[in-house]
This record gives sequence, structure tokens and C-alpha cells, in this order.
Amino acid sequence: MWTPDHGRPYQPVPYRPKRLSAEESLARAAVLRERMNERRTVRMFSPDPVPEQAVIDAIAVASTAPSGAHQQPWTFVLVEDAELRQRIRAAAEEEERISYDGRLGEEWLSALRPLGTDAVKAHLTDAPYLIVVFQQRHFLAEDGTTRKHYYGDESVGIAVGMLLTALHLAGLAALTHTPSPMRFLGELLGRPRNEKAFAVIPVGYPADDCVVPNLKRKTLNQVLVRL
Repeated sequence: MWTPDHGRPYQPVPYRPKRLSAEESLARAAVLRERMNERRTVRMFSPDPVPEQAVIDAIAVASTAPSGAHQQPWTFVLVEDAELRQRIRAAAEEEERISYDGRLGEEWLSALRPLGTDAVKAHLTDAPYLIVVFQQRHFLAEDGTTRKHYYGDESVGIAVGMLLTALHLAGLAALTHTPSPMRFLGELLGRPRNEKAFAVIPVGYPADDCVVPNLKRKTLNQVLVRL
């Protein structure tokens, strides 16, 4: 069982992972690149059930992410209950209507227009699971004492990226949804005061009639700088 190691002396342990041959390393990298290039953000989900253990294993993968000072400032809330998902959707759509009616501003609305999004968030109830990711703003002990967490945004962001990768490689579709503001999520899910919602991730299979925006990723030459 994990316990906080804040203030403990440095205690190194051996790390000797198996070194792959160049051929195997290249082969694995090529397969991963091809698989991940197939990933798309999905907003049209089938209600069909998905293997729960696959979702749990993906969360376990996300929890291996690096974090500032190894403080692991994340909580993953897995929501299956249909009534609770409906309450989350109702609260999210209320905030989204305000945003789309002007709170976002025209520049942000223009950026969203090619995606075809609006205030209706059917994915929150159509997908069989929601993973609500919370960032622990600080460590909160049972006796109420607190300690600062470092690089929380970066740490949780990396974990979410690993979660999306694991879900995709497990054959599942996902969406990173960030209604703003998100305070209602902590209230609905009964999270402690040191946690703030970071993202809502619906998980499931794409609907039979699923469509996605006709978008192109930047080429490797546009994102890679070699020095």
C-alpha cells in the first residue's frame, strides 16, 4: 500500500529493464505510430457495454505517469451509474449553453466551428462509462494537514495523455471533455476540497453511425525540430 514519502531520505534501487534490439525497437515504434495515428476523438458513442477491466487497466496505466516529486496528484472517478451520468450531463449542458451563448467569445467559437460542437453533450449519457479526472491541488492527510503539490497541471496532463493512449490501444474510443467551469463535478461526485476537476472522459465504442470532423494532423516536419 502506497504511503506518502515526503521528507524521506533518497533510497535508490536497481533499475535494469531489458534492452531491445534495434530491430525490435524499430518494429514496436512503427506499430505504435501506426496504431496511434488511427486515434480519433469520438463524440458519437454506442451504449453497448465495454469490458470494465479494460477501462480499469487503462486507468492503471495512467497512474504510472511521471509526476512532480512523484506526488501523483490525480484521482480517477469511474462513473457507470446511468442516473449519475444524466446529472453530470444536465449540469455540463447548463454551463455549455452559457458558454456557447457568448461566454466563450467569438475567437474561441471560431476555433470550435470546424469541430461541429455545440451545447448538447449526448456523449455524457450515451457512453457506458465516464472517467472524471481530478487534480489534487495539494496533499490532504486524514488529520487535515496539507502539503503543496508541484507541477500539478503538467503531471495530470501527462496522465490523461497516457490514459487516452491506453484506451485507444485497448480498442476503445474516448473524448476529452472540459466543461467550464467544472466545480459541479466535485459537488456531484463528493470529492474532497483539495481536488478540482481536470477533465471528463467518456469511454465506449463508436456508434454505428459515428462521424468525425474532416481534420488533418500536422505533418511530422511541422512539429519536429532537429538540432
